[in-house]
Order: sequence, then structure tokens, then C-alpha cells
Amino acid sequence: MVKEKNRAEKAISYKKPENNSHNILKLNSMSQLSDVRMETKKLSVQYGDHYGVKDVSIPVYNKQVTALIGPSGCGKTTFLRALNRMHELNRNIKVSGEVLLDGENIYGDKVNPVIIRRKIGMVFQKPTPFPIMSIFDNVVAGLKLTGTRDKRYLNEVCEKALSQAALFNEVKDRLNTPGGKLSGGQQQRLSIARALAIEPEVILMDEPTSSLDPLSSMKIEELINELKEKYSIVIVTHNMQQASRVSDTTAFFYMGELIEYDSTNKIFTNPENRKTENYITGKFG
Repeated sequence: MVKEKNRAEKAISYKKPENNSHNILKLNSMSQLSDVRMETKKLSVQYGDHYGVKDVSIPVYNKQVTALIGPSGCGKTTFLRALNRMHELNRNIKVSGEVLLDGENIYGDKVNPVIIRRKIGMVFQKPTPFPIMSIFDNVVAGLKLTGTRDKRYLNEVCEKALSQAALFNEVKDRLNTPGGKLSGGQQQRLSIARALAIEPEVILMDEPTSSLDPLSSMKIEELINELKEKYSIVIVTHNMQQASRVSDTTAFFYMGELIEYDSTNKIFTNPENRKTENYITGKFG
């Protein structure tokens, strides 16, 4: 809390004229960051005549964590779901613009959405284990769906994914027990292990600790810091302290628009837009 207050005081002491160029990238302080793994260009999502997000253009850097922040209903989750074509499951939603993964538009006519969802894994707000299915089968479910049956290979993948999710040592003697019997925090790490088992390039996380106790949340944050050594991660969070702890870059959304995007340190200590400053310092949201 003291740490957050210090950030707020720094932001309050810094006043600049409001910048109305909401969707222009603020990359001046990030020119030395690693290469871009994913990038959106004028990405918009429409629900009928209503825009959930409009003309959002930001990069996602390789082996970095990008945090999406903003008040409820501002478009964070809508934007996140557009990054692996999840909106296609609803015919009433229209997505326009581009999402580039390693330079290729994932919305291209010849791109298979199933393959995209393997490359871009998703972890939801609430843990999503298959409750009756065993821990082992939960982890390798994606591989089995694509026809993988080699038991030795599946065992290796299961152990590796659970180890990456910092869960293997806790469950190695009960891999045949139902995933639904794990604690909430363990179930979330199991969900992460399932996403890791298919070897994605990018991991999307939609408020992955919002339903967890503080200790479980801390373990997930530690896990995120470990996973970014190999993966690019995009996380939606309402927790400003969490965003400051785990992310390298931050995008602030408001009313479906990208208001400001920059390094997390700059967003929290020296924001350029008045709306960003007001949100970070708790004046709304």
C-alpha cells in the first residue's frame, strides 16, 4: 500500500497537457526492448453498432509481460479475446483490423483458428479444470484432442508442464485424482499447465488471480515472472500493484479506447495523459 501511495504521489506531482492522440504508440522509452512477438493494428471489436474496443494498435514484446488496465467495461477482456480469435464463437461480434503473430495476420483467410489457439494460449479469470478428469488428463487434454496417444510422450509433457506451472511437486503422487479436488490456487496453476502443454508462443491471462487468496495470488505472480523467460504474456488486471509488479509494459484502456501505452514504470510514475493519471491515482475506476 505504501509502495502504491508513493507511485500515486509521483504521478500527481507530474502534470502535462492532455494528449488526445489516444492510439499513437508511446515507444520513446522502450526503444531498446526486445523484438515484437505480436502486434495489433487498428484492432476493433463491434457488438452490433457498439464498439467494445476501437482502433487499438500496440505491440507485445518477446519474453515480456504486457498488462492491460482500466475500469470495468473499458474493453480489456474484449481486446484480450480478440488476440486469439475467441470472438469468432459469437456470430454477433465483428472483429476488424489486424493481429500479427510473428508478422502474420491471424485473421487471414487461410489461417486456421485452431492452430492459432494452440500458439496463443488462454488462462481465464476463474480456474477451468475439467473437474472429473484426472490431473494428468487435464494437462494433456489439448494434445489428446489433436490425436497424440504416445503414453511416454504424454507423461513427459505432463511433468514438464506441471513443473513449469510450479505444481508438479505438489501433485506428482496423485496425478490420477480428479483435477476438481485441488485447491483454487492449484486449479489455476493446473489451468496454466494445460495451456503450457501445447507449447504456445503467447499466453493470455484474464485476471488470473481475481478469485484466489493472497498466498495463491503470490504464487501465480511468481509463476508469471518465471514464465516470461520463455513466453510473451498479456495479462488483464484490476490490481494496480500487481500490474506494477509483474509487467514490463502497460496499456491503459478507457471506454473502449487505448488511452496510453508505455513502459510500466513510466505509466505509473510519469503518465502523459490526464485520464491515465487520474485512474492510477484512484480518482475514478
